[in-house]
Amino acid sequence: MNAWAVTFENPQPFEPIARAQQRLAEARFEERIPDTLLVLQHTPVVTLGRRGRTEHMRVAPDQLRARSVDFHTASRGGDVTYHAPGQWVLYPILKLGALRADAHGYLHNLEEIAIRTCADFGIPARRVAGKNGAWTDAGKIAAIGFHLKRGITLHGMSFNVDLDLAGFDLIVPCGLVGDPVCSLKSVLGDDAPDSIRVRDRLMSHFEDICDRRLQQRDPETLRALIHND
Repeated sequence: MNAWAVTFENPQPFEPIARAQQRLAEARFEERIPDTLLVLQHTPVVTLGRRGRTEHMRVAPDQLRARSVDFHTASRGGDVTYHAPGQWVLYPILKLGALRADAHGYLHNLEEIAIRTCADFGIPARRVAGKNGAWTDAGKIAAIGFHLKRGITLHGMSFNVDLDLAGFDLIVPCGLVGDPVCSLKSVLGDDAPDSIRVRDRLMSHFEDICDRRLQQRDPETLRALIHND
């Protein structure tokens, strides 16, 4: 099955991308577009999921903005998380179909993308019972939070490459007290791969695991969806 891939060169603010996902999901439900994968980095932002708890935020929203960190609530599942440049985010807009809309299977697939990407760079990663995402001996390297609406997926996965991990001190990541967060850079040091190489491996594994052949589309094709209210 073919799918569009839209990759953004520069970090993007969270809110317009969230609006774009909603519009893309509607277009996908109506069969006006194929499955679509957005691949990007965000400008610094803390997001709170549907089941998120404000007590897992160590800094209030107004104080976050004073530190040039945005704050938004999100329709995804999960608790609170942090995005910033140096972290790839995958937002798949996939039509799973009424008979195949299995949240557990989709979660497994997103985790597998992260686990295989870690393996590409010599890092053993795994699932942890009762917790989503991908984990290494140094901590959590990939976070997952998504939403299924009429069989269409929104939101997805973030994968830490070389971002400043101090940003996670603003929150209790995913509401998991005492669980550290890591990145490829924090584990591999100077041997860490460059960001584009990591992005390409994530997309390649997405193709294999989700059984979609990606066809690149310029972000300009989505300008109206992203910037119009």
